[in-house]
Amino acid sequence: MTTAYYTHADCKRHEMGSWHPESPERLQAIEDQLIASRINTLLDYREAPAALESDLARVHTADAIYRIRENCPSERSEYDHFPLDGDTSLNAYTWRASLRAAGAAVAATDAVIDAEIENAFCAIRPPGHHATSKEAMGFCMFNNVAVAAKHALEVRGLQRVAIVDFDVHHGNGTEEIFNGDQRVLMVSFFQHPYYPYCGTEHPASNMVNVPVPAHSYGNVIRELVSEQWLPALEAFKPEMIFISAGFDAHREDDMGQLGLVEADYAWITQQIMRVAKTHSHGRIVSCLEGGYNLSALARSVIAHVKILADLE
Repeated sequence: MTTAYYTHADCKRHEMGSWHPESPERLQAIEDQLIASRINTLLDYREAPAALESDLARVHTADAIYRIRENCPSERSEYDHFPLDGDTSLNAYTWRASLRAAGAAVAATDAVIDAEIENAFCAIRPPGHHATSKEAMGFCMFNNVAVAAKHALEVRGLQRVAIVDFDVHHGNGTEEIFNGDQRVLMVSFFQHPYYPYCGTEHPASNMVNVPVPAHSYGNVIRELVSEQWLPALEAFKPEMIFISAGFDAHREDDMGQLGLVEADYAWITQQIMRVAKTHSHGRIVSCLEGGYNLSALARSVIAHVKILADLE
């Protein structure tokens, strides 16, 4: 089995202030843990290309793209920021990083469909799943997984794709983009009530949104995956699976109040792998979303990638 690891140095140059939890150090922590775990040499490292604006335009409005492209501060003012909302801003390198993040997801999709690799993990930032078709929000600029899924459907000709989102926050942007699109099944769990305070009001038939209360632990999550996600995925028979891989549901991450540990992320990944092997020729593209406690993030990513790469 070949698992590719997509990333790019540009993804570390986007930052929103030294105080901000969505920091470049997140990617460095993952890379350090890959080396410490001695699995870095077992992955197919690939440099993320830049996405084309036409890739973004399948998902985002021209105004949403323009607002990010045209409002990044000059590189001569690398410490300046342009605010998009209270917790999301642009610096001089955000446009470049955002293109690399979406481009990683698209390139991984092509490589998986072309059977160059079986699956991929994209260590990218900015994250994406809060970005709607019309606006950036919640640390997210462009919706990387949505861009990749649209590419699979509209460029590569797949008929059915699934999106699995296990971030502590609901992937509202992904839901908005694919709401009612019967080519896409989205399954997720998320802490509720919690940012972005949605996902529970009359979801479309292609959305399996599972809100869980604060302080839910791995046994609760495993039960809902078994009883709600897996039957839906088996019935849908996706030709490819995309993962919005957020690790902020970890019990050590103070951005949420759920109680997952590395073993839970490994188990969830195993379940997704079984569905992919049955229905999707093993095709999986996983993209980093949240996860802000650097140690817990890095350990959880390693647990996830080890299962993808069949190293457990």
